Amino acid sequence: MSSILVDLDDASAGMVLAEALLDAHGAVLLPQGAVLSDATLASLRRRGVAGCSVLAPEPVEDPALAEARRQQALQRLQHLFRRSARDGIDSGGAGGELLRLLADYRSRSL
Repeated sequence: MSSILVDLDDASAGMVLAEALLDAHGAVLLPQGAVLSDATLASLRRRGVAGCSVLAPEPVEDPALAEARRQQALQRLQHLFRRSARDGIDSGGAGGELLRLLADYRSRSL
């Protein structure tokens, strides 16, 4: 997971520290992984802390875009197996079985 540096004025409750927060003498104010709260942020401001390193939020993918990518991958598999699995996934042959397994894998991994 990546981290970003944020000014303490831009930090908000619920953010998670990516690194331990140290004072000017090297003493640990908050350990790595600590979740910031409103009270913690107020205390850090009183101590003169300017900023901190927090974990960057994971990007959320649009479900419609994810489904479109999944359909595109499955269509590509159908094209690649067009000769060996002519009867489709339910054909019972080795090509059809391999296509079924790959389609199942690709559906879960996208």
